[in-house]
Amino acid sequence: MFRLDSRLKVFLHREAVDGRKSINGLALLVEQGLGLDPFAQVAYVFSNRRRDRIKILLWDRNGFWLLIKRLEADRFKWPKESELVELTVEQLHWLLEGINLSAMQPHPARNYQRVG
Repeated sequence: MFRLDSRLKVFLHREAVDGRKSINGLALLVEQGLGLDPFAQVAYVFSNRRRDRIKILLWDRNGFWLLIKRLEADRFKWPKESELVELTVEQLHWLLEGINLSAMQPHPARNYQRVG
């Protein structure tokens, strides 16, 4: 499976978008609708109304990537928080695998200064 860099920021657009939107339309939505920079090192995640398709838009040095995943029978479990949700890359991978993010929480990061 395709894996994204764990240091990448991920923003999930909660509202459904028109499935016909491609790179230009999604980049405009990021810039004008969300007030964010489509050229930032961020993966922007969108879904259609039926929640059976996900589009991920991200900028990579000299061009945009548009990744699409279509489910044949199931639906993605879409978060119900605010209009824009920030995820970790790990949570994005969970979402792509069909895991309900509201039910899954990772362990907190632990930073220790000493062993003993």
